[in-house]
Amino acid sequence: MGGYEAEQLRCVRQHVEDDNMGELAVALVRIGALNNTWHGDGATMLELVRALPQDSRLRLANAWVARHRSGSDSERIRDIVLTLVGIVGRDLPDDLLSTERLRKLEDYSRVSSVYAAHELQRLAEAELAAGRELSGHVVAVVRRTLMTVYYGKQNLGELAARLTEPVLNPGEAWADQALDELAALDGHWRALLKHALTATAARPSAAWERTGRELIGTIGAETVRTTVLPWLALAGRPRTLELVRGKYEADINQACDPYNANALRGLAWLLALLPPHPETARALGALTETMLRKVPGLGPRNPKVANAGVTALARVEGEAALAELARLAARVTYKGTLKLIDAALEARATALGLSRDEIEELAVPAYGLTEVGRAVHRLGECTAELTVSGSRAGLTWLSAAGKQVKAPPAAVKRDHPEELKELKAAAKDIDKMLSAQAERLDRQFLARRTWTYKTWRERYLDHPLVGTLARRLLWTVDGTACGFADGELRGPTDDPVTDGSTVALWHPVGREADEVVAWRDWLERHGITQPFKQAHREVYPLTDAERTTGTYSNRFAGHILRQHQFHSLAAVRGWTNKLRLCVDDSYTPAYRELPQWGLRAEYWIEGEGEGWGPGETTESGSYLRLRTDQVRFYPIDAPHNHAHAGGGPYEMWLRDGQDRVEALPLTDIPALVLSEVLRDVDLFVGVASIGNDPTWQDGGPGGRFREYWTSYGFGELNQSAETRRDLLTRLVPRLAIADRCAMDGRFLHVRGDLHTYKIHLGSGNILRTPNDQYVCIVPKAGGGPDTGYLPFEGDGLLSVILSKAMMLARDAEITDPTIVSQL
Repeated sequence: MGGYEAEQLRCVRQHVEDDNMGELAVALVRIGALNNTWHGDGATMLELVRALPQDSRLRLANAWVARHRSGSDSERIRDIVLTLVGIVGRDLPDDLLSTERLRKLEDYSRVSSVYAAHELQRLAEAELAAGRELSGHVVAVVRRTLMTVYYGKQNLGELAARLTEPVLNPGEAWADQALDELAALDGHWRALLKHALTATAARPSAAWERTGRELIGTIGAETVRTTVLPWLALAGRPRTLELVRGKYEADINQACDPYNANALRGLAWLLALLPPHPETARALGALTETMLRKVPGLGPRNPKVANAGVTALARVEGEAALAELARLAARVTYKGTLKLIDAALEARATALGLSRDEIEELAVPAYGLTEVGRAVHRLGECTAELTVSGSRAGLTWLSAAGKQVKAPPAAVKRDHPEELKELKAAAKDIDKMLSAQAERLDRQFLARRTWTYKTWRERYLDHPLVGTLARRLLWTVDGTACGFADGELRGPTDDPVTDGSTVALWHPVGREADEVVAWRDWLERHGITQPFKQAHREVYPLTDAERTTGTYSNRFAGHILRQHQFHSLAAVRGWTNKLRLCVDDSYTPAYRELPQWGLRAEYWIEGEGEGWGPGETTESGSYLRLRTDQVRFYPIDAPHNHAHAGGGPYEMWLRDGQDRVEALPLTDIPALVLSEVLRDVDLFVGVASIGNDPTWQDGGPGGRFREYWTSYGFGELNQSAETRRDLLTRLVPRLAIADRCAMDGRFLHVRGDLHTYKIHLGSGNILRTPNDQYVCIVPKAGGGPDTGYLPFEGDGLLSVILSKAMMLARDAEITDPTIVSQL
C-alpha cells in the first residue's frame, strides 16, 4: 500500500472510530473525487462504512443528502455524493435521494456507456434494493458499459447477470419490434433470442449449431424464417431512442448497439440452419451491406455482424445464396469482410472444380428473365412484363382488358400477393445485381481474361441478365472488334460477326484513332449507351515528362483531395488505403495490387493540415484533406514504403534481411496497366479534389487553398476532361440550346438572356460576363433536366455541365434566389 493511500485509509478508520460522521462524509467525498474509483483501498473504505451500525450510516447518509440538496457542489461532486448515498443506504428505513437517483439513472440511459461504471452500478443496485425494477434503457446502458469499460467489470458483471429482462436492449427499431412481438410468442422464442446473444465467436461452433437446430425444431423452421426476416429488415434504421453523443464520440446513433449486435450475429447464423429460401439469401445480403455502411468517426457500422451474414450465406445451399455472395464480391470494399466472401467463393469454386472467375460468372441468376432483359408473367387474367432498360429494371402491367396500367391491378393484389411480392423483389434484386456486374466488368480490363466463344455467349451475350450489359459493350472475337446491334454481333461497318474461338473485352489502348472514332460513331448510330466508358475511355500514354523522371509520374501530384471521398473511391476501384490520422504514425501509400501482371501500383499521399482542430480534422482526428504526390510501380512482392501521416519522404521498410527494391521504370510498365492505373488516379482527383467544389471559392480554412482552387477550377484540362470536351463537341449541336452554345478551349460558352457564361469542362465551375465573375451553382441531388442521349453512364460531371448549360441558356427564367442574386 502506498503512503498516500495508506494515509487516506488511516483517516477513514479514525473518523469511524471517533463516530464522526460529518468529517467522514467530507473525507469520503474528497477521496472519491481524487481517485475516481473505489477499487483496492477504496473498496476497503467502503466495507468499513457499510459495516457501521444503522444509526451511524443514517447520520452519514443524511449529511450527504443535505450536501447534495444544497446545490453548492459541481455536478461531478453531486454524482459522487449520490453514489455514496446509494452505497450506505440500502437497508435504511428511508429511500434517500430516490428522485435524484432515478433522474441520474435516466440521464445515464441516454448515453452509449458510462465511464464511471462504479457509479452506475451503485445507483442501479440502490434502485433494486428499494424494490423497483430498472427500466429497459437503464439495463441497456449497464450491458453496453460492461462491454466497453476496463475497470470495475466484476461488480458490474454480477449486476448485469441478474438483469435478464428485457432480453434485448430497447432503443433500436429491430429490437423494439422483436420485444413487442415476444409478448405474443411462446417461451421458446425467448430461449432462441438468448441463444442468439451467445454468438460472440467468429463463427458458430458445432455445439452452438446443435442447440440452435433444437430450438428451431421446436418452433418450426418456416415460423423462424417468417418472423426473423422482418426483424433483420429493420436493422440499421435510426435509433428509436436517440443517445447523447460525446464531444469526440463517433455517431453512436448510427452504430449498432454492441449487445444487440451479438443477437444479430446469432440470428444470421440461425438462418443458415433453415432450408434454403431466396428471401433468406436476400435478407442476409442486405444485412451484410447495411452493417458495412460507413458511420462518421467509426467506419463500418458493425463488421462483425456483416461477417456473420457472409458466414451464413456461405453455409446456405442454392443459387440465391451463391448469387448474393457474387454480388457482394463486386460491391464490398471492407477488407475483412471481402476476405470472407473471397474464401466462400473459392470454396464453392473448388467444390465444383471451377476457377474463381467462373464461379462468379455462373453465380449470376436470371431472376425469372426468360430472354435477355425481359420476362412476361401471367397472373390470372392480367399480365406483368419485367424489362431491363439501361441499369434499371421496371414492371409494366396489362389489365384483363389488355390495357396498360401504371400499377398492379386490384385482381393481382387480391389473388396473387405472393407472386406480386416476388416480382417486385426480383426487380430490386436486378437493380442491385446490374450495378455489381457493371463494376465487375469494368475491372476486367486488367484481369487478362478471355473466353471461348461458346462459353462467352452463354455467360455474357445471351445471359438473361448479364446480356443487358454485355450487349452494350465492345468485344473482340479472334481479334476482330465487334458490338451487338439489331439482333447480332456486328463490326464498325455493321458487317455481321457470326462465329469465332476466343473472345476478350475491347480496350482503346493500342488502337488507331480512326478505329476509336468509328466505334464512337457506331454507338451513336445505334443509340447504345454503354454501362461505363469503353469506346470513350480515357487513354494515358507515357509522356515526355514521365520518360524524364523515369520511375515515377508527377502527373497527378500537388492536388488537395477530400480524404474520406478519396478513401471510398479507392476502395471501390480495388485500391488499399488507410485513413490518415493526425497522430505520430506512419502509413503505406494507397496501393493497388495487380496479381495478373505481378505489379503493385502506388499513389503517394499525405495528410494535409496544420494540426488537430476544426477545419483540419474530424472529431476522431482523421485529416479532412490529403495532398497528393507521385505514382510508382513495384514488383508485387516488393517491401512496402512508409511515410509519416503528416508528410515527409516515403522510405521502404526492410525486415528479416530484405533487400531494397527500386521502383520500376515506367517504360517497362505495359501500356494497358499504366493507362488503367493513371485513369484510376485521375478519377480520384477529378471527383475528390476541392477544386471542383463550387462552394470553395474562398479557399477554405484561412484561404490557403484559394490559389489551388482557382488553378484547378479554371485551369488546364486533365485527360477525363479532354474526353468530356470531345464528347460535348459532338453532343452540343444536337441540343435544343445549340444556337446559344459554343466550345472554346477549356470552356463551354453559353449565351443567356442576361449574360454569357463559361462553364469549365474539368470542374463544372462557372464564370459570367462581363468581368469573369464567379457564379456558384451547387447541383441538386436527383439530377436535372433531360439532357438526351449520352453514349455511356457514370460521368456525373458531364450531366452537371449539360444541366447548368440548359439552365443558364434560360437565365431570365431562373427563380432560385441564391442563383438570381448572382446574376
